Amino acid sequence: MPPNLGVKYICFKCGSKFYDLKRPVPLCPKCGADQRDSPPPAPPPVERKRPRAKTPSDGEALPVTDPEAPALEDEDEEEPEAAAGAGEAFEEEP
Repeated sequence: MPPNLGVKYICFKCGSKFYDLKRPVPLCPKCGADQRDSPPPAPPPVERKRPRAKTPSDGEALPVTDPEAPALEDEDEEEPEAAAGAGEAFEEEP
């Protein structure tokens, strides 16, 4: 283990690593920056939680789709025979 060389620093200006050698003012040996003037560390990023997807409660079942099942016809479309007969039943005679 190396002898106690003081506090280890990474210069905030040039990025070099150095020990302060127990001196009262920690100066970078490469660029001469006073490490006490370094900006405060940035706060850690806040993790945002996404809302959970809706899941069925107990007892509820999700609808099952069968890929081989025939497609359902539109309910809005009426058969031509039923449409002709339905209109005649509600007409009033003069």
